[in-house]
Amino acid sequence: GDILVEPFYKDLDFGTGGMRGIMGVGTNRINPYTLGLATQGLAVYAQQSIGRKDLKAAIAFDSRNNSKAFACKVAEVLSANGIHTYLFEDLRPTPELSFSVRELGCDFGIVLTASHNPKEYNGYKVYWNDGGQLIPPHDKGVIEEVRATRFKDIRWDANEALIETVGRDLDEKYTDMIAGLSLSNAGKTDLNIVFTALHGTSIISVPPALAKAGFTNVQLVEAQSTPNGNFPTVASPNPEESDALAMAVAQAEANGADLVIGCDPDTDRVGIAANDGTGKMQLLNGNDTAALLVHYILNAYKENGTLPSNGFTAATIVTTDLIADISAAYSIPCYRCLTGFKWIADIINRKPEEKFLVGGEESYGYLIGDAVRDKDAVASTVMIAEMAANAKAQGRTVLQQLEAIHREFGQYQERLISITKKGRTGAQEIADMMTTLRNDPPKTLAGSPVVIAIDHSNSTQTDLRSGATSSTELPASNVLQFITEAGDKVSA
Repeated sequence: GDILVEPFYKDLDFGTGGMRGIMGVGTNRINPYTLGLATQGLAVYAQQSIGRKDLKAAIAFDSRNNSKAFACKVAEVLSANGIHTYLFEDLRPTPELSFSVRELGCDFGIVLTASHNPKEYNGYKVYWNDGGQLIPPHDKGVIEEVRATRFKDIRWDANEALIETVGRDLDEKYTDMIAGLSLSNAGKTDLNIVFTALHGTSIISVPPALAKAGFTNVQLVEAQSTPNGNFPTVASPNPEESDALAMAVAQAEANGADLVIGCDPDTDRVGIAANDGTGKMQLLNGNDTAALLVHYILNAYKENGTLPSNGFTAATIVTTDLIADISAAYSIPCYRCLTGFKWIADIINRKPEEKFLVGGEESYGYLIGDAVRDKDAVASTVMIAEMAANAKAQGRTVLQQLEAIHREFGQYQERLISITKKGRTGAQEIADMMTTLRNDPPKTLAGSPVVIAIDHSNSTQTDLRSGATSSTELPASNVLQFITEAGDKVSA
């Protein structure tokens, strides 16, 4: 029975991040009809909220099965609604879409991607005119309009004159922007890099961006360089998982490389491994990489005498506190936000008189500069390589560089424990777990008393010793954080 119930038991939910689901027939699946519904609702909402019909939109898509066909369908529906649509000629990284929305002066943008989900999945992400993913009030506005849309409302009668193919010119501007982020040329030709695209879109942009930035010693993992929506050489194309980087690590160890870099299929996350000095490659987690990037960038600005007095960094609430500590050492504020890069984009938007330098989250996503408003694995790859080249030029490995950061700013360790609950029952189990934690929070963690409890659902922070409460000054989100006397922090 479930085989029939699952595809139809509900409509595919258009949530705050867009849609993601299994491809197939059914109202709870990704297919031209559910995408048409989302696009029609989005078009109507955008035209009403902006107050004009003649809008501009950009569409990009990744290497997944059906992504190109889906993107063409979405372009047809937008054009049928009178919206001038820039459609990328072929697969492109998600951050290039964010860049292009800004570069082309679009009112919104769409990417067809399911990031690093398994091959059965596809998805649909929406960006607003700032190049960031939807945040309030637009996320709720689009959701309501999509829910109110019926299949008969979808306009399929494409106006081909309004669909414009784009590609090379934007690629050039995008990689030029990334090359312009460079803060040092030290050791670039000496650094030996092994890069894997994990069958995704990064093969389009990362090798050219590395070449443009001056890295001449880059080997590709050839077996993973061809875009392929079946991701045949990996169980999951997720650079957060060691298995995904196994081929690159083996190649790097065989060739004595300094650094392994791998991107997920839509090129917004990046995982790295570094030579430990004995020829073995050691994987780094997202917090380590974020700390290395932030430290390198702030330090290079300072050494160049160009550290902006109005500069700032940003990190999500579940990312290592090391980012804030490093920033403070350079007299640079680190602004915290909820999980999700759209909130970092929101900070950049709300602080036009300040200059965003670098930011990130523990889930392997980073952004350098403000020309893109989502995590950018192309720019991150180039700047990670620059950080490693710089360390090598000073006689240090990346791991020694990380050790030096820990010695100077403090030793931090983080661990992510993922609990997966699937389908209808899973969603309820997760809700019940959070309710239990909220109503009966732990008194001690790892033997140390809990002294601060933060409930982001009502934006309050409570000091359990004094009973004093204060506002987190962040939007509401179903997240709980507990901080112990020993300084440990647990987020759920």
